[in-house]
Amino acid sequence: MADSVPPSVRSRMMSGIKAKNTRPEMVLRRGLHAAGFRYRLHVEDLPGKPDLVFPSRRAVIFAHGCFWHGHNCPLFVWPKTRPDWWRAKIARNREVDASAVRVLTSAGWRIGVVWECSFKGPRRLPIESVIESCADWLRSGANSLEIRGLE
Repeated sequence: MADSVPPSVRSRMMSGIKAKNTRPEMVLRRGLHAAGFRYRLHVEDLPGKPDLVFPSRRAVIFAHGCFWHGHNCPLFVWPKTRPDWWRAKIARNREVDASAVRVLTSAGWRIGVVWECSFKGPRRLPIESVIESCADWLRSGANSLEIRGLE
């Protein structure tokens, strides 16, 4: 199927998609800051440049977009245009994510992943419960956390 917009328009649209300061990330940041947590943002020295880094708790949180990270939820749909390119792109994103988790875990970091579908779409959770789950995990010392929309 041909793209419905010219390549120049598609390029402009795609360049507007942010990697930092996304809506899910900003919601997490505001909520955790209000709960008394302090963090660093996008630490480039760590694999995967985690969105939120809590050095004193040896924990990181990634706010993953369901499309870009190929999450198995209703928000993720394979594009019909250039399907081979997109499959390779999303597969590479997943490989990078898995590698970052392996390296961070072996270095003693605790890993949290909050999926976009927990904030958006028909299966979203109350924002307060997502923030509370993250805060409880940060206090707990548990190794991992994954928050996704309702099943």
